[in-house]
Amino acid sequence: MVEAKLDVTKYDPRKLGLRVGLEIHQQLDTKHKLFCSCPTKLVEQPPEKPAFARRLRPTRSELGEVDIAALFEWRKGRVYEYYAPDECSCLVEADEEPPHSLNRDALVIGLSIALALNAKPVDEVHVMRKIVIDGSNTTGFQRTAIIALGGYIELPSGKKVRIQTIAIEEDAARKVDERGNSVRFLLDRMGVPLIEISTAPDIETPEEAYETAFIIGQLMRLTGKVKRGIGTIRQDLNVSIKGGVKTEIKGVQRLDLLPKVVLYEAIRQARLLEIREELRKRGISPQDVERESKIVDVTEIFKNTKCRIIKRALSRGGRVYAVKLPGFHGLLGVEVQPGRRFGTELADYARFWGGVGGIFHSDELPGYGISEEELSKVFEVVGARKGVDAVVIVADEPKAARKALEAVIERAKMAIIGIPKETRAALPDGTTKFMRPQPGAARMYPETDIPPVEITDDILAEANKLKPVHPLVKLKELKTKYGLSEQLAQQLLRHVHLDFYEYLAEKYGDKVAPTYIASIFINILRNLEREGVPVENLSENHIEDVVRALAQRKITKDVVPQVLEFLAKNPTKNVEEAIKALGIGAISLEEVEKLVEEAVEALKEEIMSRGMAALSKVMGRVMPVLRGKIEGRVVAEIVKKKISELLEKHR
Repeated sequence: MVEAKLDVTKYDPRKLGLRVGLEIHQQLDTKHKLFCSCPTKLVEQPPEKPAFARRLRPTRSELGEVDIAALFEWRKGRVYEYYAPDECSCLVEADEEPPHSLNRDALVIGLSIALALNAKPVDEVHVMRKIVIDGSNTTGFQRTAIIALGGYIELPSGKKVRIQTIAIEEDAARKVDERGNSVRFLLDRMGVPLIEISTAPDIETPEEAYETAFIIGQLMRLTGKVKRGIGTIRQDLNVSIKGGVKTEIKGVQRLDLLPKVVLYEAIRQARLLEIREELRKRGISPQDVERESKIVDVTEIFKNTKCRIIKRALSRGGRVYAVKLPGFHGLLGVEVQPGRRFGTELADYARFWGGVGGIFHSDELPGYGISEEELSKVFEVVGARKGVDAVVIVADEPKAARKALEAVIERAKMAIIGIPKETRAALPDGTTKFMRPQPGAARMYPETDIPPVEITDDILAEANKLKPVHPLVKLKELKTKYGLSEQLAQQLLRHVHLDFYEYLAEKYGDKVAPTYIASIFINILRNLEREGVPVENLSENHIEDVVRALAQRKITKDVVPQVLEFLAKNPTKNVEEAIKALGIGAISLEEVEKLVEEAVEALKEEIMSRGMAALSKVMGRVMPVLRGKIEGRVVAEIVKKKISELLEKHR
């Protein structure tokens, strides 16, 4: 029997035969979008009303096939509404005008990154259409173009990870909200140029996945031509283990989360294989599930139930249905990822195929207001054996509930065969959930509205100029240009915010020492993280605001850790609000001089007898009031000046 509780320490990724391929998507910092002249800026608020609505449907490929993922989205029957801000969208985004020529700047930037990755540029760029009908593209497809093939990066261990393809493509629209069957998108981001870098499945540990993503990201940032901030980069993964299948995981936006996502997916597949072996030991076949799993209306059993979820469904005209899963007793409660059980996998399918809120299953019952008596009656009505079979219950509108349980039956049959090919979404805790079936080759076909682009010597020459420098050259530059020590420069070179540091040092270096700006990333943020402060909540805007406040003398270095901690714990606040909340507002030199003069007068006798040795006494009197409002060295200079004036006066 598979242990219900998961112990992650029992699983060694290498022994599981882990293989990972990365797909890294990064927005390019161009003035215009990929296929029109609209600027690549985002709006803070969408317009008052959507400009238009669409229904999307799948099309057949050149071979007459329909992609399963597109079919899945179409069956939801959704209506997609689009906000179209005038300042950053046009008829191209609305699919009312053919796309313009491929953005040359985006092509050059993409090729510069390809050259840095040792890849071979193609002779001619051809744009393709990739079917996507989840509403994120008004056209029903995403335009993408391969610009280079091959290449590799070298990890610190010396291992080489191969690059398979490098493409440039248009980013998708931003989802704003979802209301029933209607989904609303904002078109400001749609069409922003992306580079997509796909590695071979050469990665064998979660740590190697992190290193690979870090090095590729660092190379891209060193061009100085990629956008920064949340949402500008994301990592998609292809993960498999020995005996498992390649599973796509979408939308890992935080680099530090990547190793955990890889590990948890490897463990999930291992646990699903353990469940499969247990079912086979019990002699259960997919045919048994097909034959014995009949959906039964059990509404009468729950007429007087205390379960609030079921009562709510019945009050809305819903019904309660149940199905037997033969031989599945005890397996629905098996944890496949931390906090997610095999029953959760069934629930994901029920939600996506049936649109229901969730399921109940016998491994977690009685509970949720469902009594032992009600559960026993359900077992009896569906013909299930206690201690042998499992039962799944859904309460919802009849059509939705039946669809949900049909999906549960299909997922149960898959469990006996192995691991289903899925596209899954990354969650903030490193676990994943079912997103849709994995798309096939039928989703790609040529774009006929855009002519091919020949990669000329001129284009390659431009790309070579943008090609990022070697890390050793960058190390020397950090030391000479910004005056950093060898150790600080080495640490910064490995830091995910290297390019952001250079941006801040260039912009504020005349007012705030570049070495201090570096210490914010290398020392202050790391110390806060060790103390349990959620520094991942700090955006680049937060950090720049703090450096700007330093440059404007609104705060001092002494209170920077406090301000960053406040913003990390209150990410919706700004620096001005932090200053007010912490009581650390700036003070004028005139006010400082007045406080020092008062302290010197109060300690006049001691100063006359001890002279400059009384400096610490004066500092001790004024600093409790001034700390965080002005730098201590400035106060010390004023104190020295006032003591000297007093001594000179009484000579």
